[in-house]
Amino acid sequence: MTITIYHNPACGTSRNTLAMIRQSGEEPVVVEYLKDPPTRERLVELLKAMGISARELLRQKGAPYDVLGLGDPKWTEEELIGFMLEQPILINRPIVVTPKGARLCRPSETVLDILPNPAIGEFIKEDGEVVIGRAAQPQS
Repeated sequence: MTITIYHNPACGTSRNTLAMIRQSGEEPVVVEYLKDPPTRERLVELLKAMGISARELLRQKGAPYDVLGLGDPKWTEEELIGFMLEQPILINRPIVVTPKGARLCRPSETVLDILPNPAIGEFIKEDGEVVIGRAAQPQS
């Protein structure tokens, strides 16, 4: 079974998510998307799998979002995808893909919804917040 995380090691949420995946007993494929950005086709696939729009995936914090005026509703879905491909820092993170689905894992414990083994026990996030793993849901 393959789990993939689109990861930014400089991001605490991304680091917490990666650590939770590992605590679940899985070693994911780690894609540092700032160094190895997704193709247009892959980004579109991820958006579809997550069931969100490009605008919902945009990282709104600071530049280049503000500088480019990406909060303006004039930008189309295709244009926003283009901006994310040109400047991958605009892709919010972390994105995790498992056999159970794909999610933008903000907050990091959202990853538990799609992990094959969400019963990770007690996990302490970098900020000291405690997250308790979940029992696996029966397969239907």
